Amino acid sequence: MFEGFEKVRGKFNGIELTYRIGGQGPALLLLHGHPQTHVMWHRVAPTLAKSFTVIAPDLRGYGDSGKPEANADHSAYSKREMARDAVQLMEMLGHLRFSVLAHDRGARVAHRLAMDHPARINRMILLDIAPTLSMYSQTDELFARAYWHWFFLIRPAPLPETLIKADPALYLRSVMGSRSAGMAPFTDEVLAEYERCLALPGTARGICEDYRASAGIDLEHDRMDREANRVIECPLLVLWGAKGTVAQCFDPLREWQQVARNVRGHALPAGHYLAEEVPEHIIREVSDFLI
Repeated sequence: MFEGFEKVRGKFNGIELTYRIGGQGPALLLLHGHPQTHVMWHRVAPTLAKSFTVIAPDLRGYGDSGKPEANADHSAYSKREMARDAVQLMEMLGHLRFSVLAHDRGARVAHRLAMDHPARINRMILLDIAPTLSMYSQTDELFARAYWHWFFLIRPAPLPETLIKADPALYLRSVMGSRSAGMAPFTDEVLAEYERCLALPGTARGICEDYRASAGIDLEHDRMDREANRVIECPLLVLWGAKGTVAQCFDPLREWQQVARNVRGHALPAGHYLAEEVPEHIIREVSDFLI
């Protein structure tokens, strides 16, 4: 995987981040989702690297990146802090402006990045999410059953951390295997990497704190944006899986139109894990939107 890429570790915004970098051309930041790592981009990154300088980090709390201790308001794992991680990483690499392709949790980081650092973003593509505030405020039984981990992970420590650490592979397969495609999109090599990283010390705490932040301080930041009528200013493309829960429970394009000035989007023939289920579609969409 990631032939021609270099794997690097460096300190940004006070924590160690591990990332892969490869290719040449305009800078493109790839941000992964839960419970995965940057490895989720393995089917698209090599092709994108023919046209872009591709940078794919592990988010704080995930993979081989640093996993800060929890704090009372969960701000150490706020999307604001994760966005700062990304900005400092890209700046260190010499990219003061860049485009973003982001999935799931990474797309929530990208949303905050676009709000807090609008001058940094050229264009942005978000995969299979609606805005966090919209999803929490419109939660119904169908969504709660499908996205049960949203409500499990935000329980007070140490309950969810203890249960995840007891069998990380079971947790991973319970989350990923419950989606429309089951475990079919994931190779044995990729699954082994996801399981290795989920079992690392601090990962269970990191992913729980990520979700606790989203149900607390991140919502505060989103509400402040809406009250001030602040919106995403960069051109935005939103894509979602026609077979996924987001499509069943929300109108993603309508929700993003409420928080972005220039947005378009549509469904793709897949479930949640678009970059691994339909990589050829993602590559084409990125090329059409960014080039």
